Amino acid sequence: MKRHLLLTILAVVGVMLNVQHSTACTNFIVGKNASADGSVICSYNADSYGAFMYLYHYPAAKHQPGEMRKIYEWDTNKYLGEIPEAAETYNVIGNINEWQVTIGETTFGGREEMVDSTGIIDYGSLIYIALQRSKTAREAIDVMTSLVEQYGYCSEGETFTICDPNEAWIMEMMGCAADRTRSKERTVWVAMRVPDDMICGHANQSRITTFMPAKKQKKGQETVLWSKNVVSYARKMGWYNGKDQDFSYNAAYAKPDFGGRRICDARVWQFFNRYADGMDRYIPWAEGRDANAEVMPLWVKPNKLLTVQDVQAAMRDHFEGTPFDVSDQSKDKADIGGGIWQMPYRPTPLYFEVDGKKYFNERPTSTQQTAWTFVSQMRSWLPREIGGCFWFGNDDCNMVVYTPVYCCTTRQPDCYSGKGADDVTFSMDNAFWVENWVSNMVYPRYSALFPDLKQVRDSLESSYFLAQKGIEEIAQSKEGADRVSFLTKYTCMQADNMIKRWRKLATFLIVRHNDMAVRPVDEKGNFKRGKYGFGETVKRPGYPEAYKKELINRTGDKLLKPIE
Repeated sequence: MKRHLLLTILAVVGVMLNVQHSTACTNFIVGKNASADGSVICSYNADSYGAFMYLYHYPAAKHQPGEMRKIYEWDTNKYLGEIPEAAETYNVIGNINEWQVTIGETTFGGREEMVDSTGIIDYGSLIYIALQRSKTAREAIDVMTSLVEQYGYCSEGETFTICDPNEAWIMEMMGCAADRTRSKERTVWVAMRVPDDMICGHANQSRITTFMPAKKQKKGQETVLWSKNVVSYARKMGWYNGKDQDFSYNAAYAKPDFGGRRICDARVWQFFNRYADGMDRYIPWAEGRDANAEVMPLWVKPNKLLTVQDVQAAMRDHFEGTPFDVSDQSKDKADIGGGIWQMPYRPTPLYFEVDGKKYFNERPTSTQQTAWTFVSQMRSWLPREIGGCFWFGNDDCNMVVYTPVYCCTTRQPDCYSGKGADDVTFSMDNAFWVENWVSNMVYPRYSALFPDLKQVRDSLESSYFLAQKGIEEIAQSKEGADRVSFLTKYTCMQADNMIKRWRKLATFLIVRHNDMAVRPVDEKGNFKRGKYGFGETVKRPGYPEAYKKELINRTGDKLLKPIE
């Protein structure tokens, strides 16, 4: 009895420690027949408050029998235990491996009592172990589920994006701590293949509902996979008593509440809304207030074929042009939380109180707490070293450049390595800190400074896409180690050039926007000088029009200049 109480306490503590992830992270998924070039595309924003992160790298390796791998919790660096190493592990750069397998995640939490404090595999370790051991998405699913069933899963409920050049999958997983004293069951999970012509997404709310296929699936061609106990466990715990075919994963284990819909699913709704027709019907679901609203589907068919650039744009979204728009000050009861310069970001935490009433901030996909972001492009028709292009940025996706990182890359670019920096150590050579330096200049004066940042960001990204075909043709003319070396050098060169340009952007912003004025520049971005060599007279733009009107609406005649 005492042991059971201790496990329960530890599980609750684990949930409290991980609560920072409960409304973090966003993933979007594009099937190969829904993309413009036939690639599978997926994306990830790693949104963790205060976290310092970088581009991870695990080199390919051979391991001797009996060699063990130590497991450290991704979020805290706490030692959890160890497992046997695989005989061979593959090269991993970021969240893609040399076979183009890509894995992302979002935490949905779910029933707190299901967190298994006795498990030694956390969600972050699970991602990188699977990437090191898998050649396909299906292999990754098998590796991930086998590991947690053997060693236990110690994180909250998690949704994973698991993709390769041919298939895209969404998988949801929870531990079984609620019944650990009576059973050897360790996890409940379900994985569904995203149809090739569809787009999908998840954002910290369990999205899988009913999933049982109508007929028996052919071995190796399954479109749905699940743990044997996924329904029986819920029945045993008294959380479900219906038929198997009617079982809903999230209804049993992580029922959507207001926050799960408005704070989380609304991000997926906006991704769908950007690229699919008829999404107005699901606004009530995204609003989160109507308990009887029509449930938003797990995936939808886009009204156009999506490019990598389209997915990057979706990751930079702030609900523009929707009922949830955080930057629109032209409507009644306008949200002025963005301040004078209409910042489409809000301070955290998400919820706040005024006069005893609880309020919330909208939570768009683009958010200031993003530590790194990627859009992964996986192409089956190219040699695998070339086919996997992992577009990476080291801060809020709206504020950074996605630079190309090829999946065969054998070393981290210096600026993405984390060397000489951490969460409390700034470095001018580190992309996380330089990009945060720039973005934190822009945030409070967004409408004034962001156009300058955007021009540089878009110019760099355009140059990468223009160069991509030629670079990949050169890479195809090479073989083996020469190809890998060429793409590694190209990856590092573009990252090095990016940070140099971003440091230049930082000083440009300081000079141009000093003291809330604006120094004039010419068409090439050079500062203009007057007849006698000094800089031209600065411009003083004052308040944006919408804020000016709101200011007078609130102050009345207090600031009215008298007629003289």
